[in-house]
Amino acid sequence: MSAEKTTMAFGWRVYGLGVMALGMVCLAWGDFDPGQPVPKGFPDRTALAYAAAAFMLVAGAAVEWRRTAAWGAAALTVYYALIVVILLNGRVALAHYAEFGSYSGAAEQLAIAAGGLIVYAASAEIDAALAARLTRLGQLAFGVCVLLFGGAHFFYMNLTVPLVPTWLPPGQEFWAYATGVGHVAAGVAILTGVHARIAAILLTAMYASFTLLVHGPMLLADSSSRMNWSENALNLALIGAAWVVADSLARPRR
Repeated sequence: MSAEKTTMAFGWRVYGLGVMALGMVCLAWGDFDPGQPVPKGFPDRTALAYAAAAFMLVAGAAVEWRRTAAWGAAALTVYYALIVVILLNGRVALAHYAEFGSYSGAAEQLAIAAGGLIVYAASAEIDAALAARLTRLGQLAFGVCVLLFGGAHFFYMNLTVPLVPTWLPPGQEFWAYATGVGHVAAGVAILTGVHARIAAILLTAMYASFTLLVHGPMLLADSSSRMNWSENALNLALIGAAWVVADSLARPRR
């Protein structure tokens, strides 16, 4: 295995662990992930929730092994892009088209699909030119998602500020705005290709800091909260997706 492929594998394994973590949280609570808004009255909803959770667990585990990585990544890409983003979150966006949160929420799921697409392009035995096009498509989709994440910081500043630790200088509001600006700058960089890799690396580090400073402490403070477990799992998946994007940008485009 080349040094380039070895480095890429680290990112996609973090990505796979994040998806597995999401699946395990769903199994533990017997319900769909909050980012998969299946109507409460949907027929056999609980059985489908368990099936979806098992699928995420198996597909995420498949990404961890090189021989099955392409299959796992392809399955996750199709599931998240078509079912979660278009079918489930698309319905929410149409019903709440004036609410920014419906778009940023869908972006969280699209970012997972984008990461899966890039992993598939890197691990599948496909034509090099097709792999390059799929990789760029994944990068562009992820860049759009990051812009929406940044927008959410500004649209919902009243919710973002309290998440910042009170002890962190120079203050909560500063970091709420700074992380919003960081998202927007990273999204623009990834979309334009200008300093894209360093932007994706810094984005990965920022998501990792969210685990250490925000989501992790919240989970320690209340380990009975499903939302705290879900947020930590989602953030791990986003760390992996951002890492995958950063590594894909290290490879020359064909």
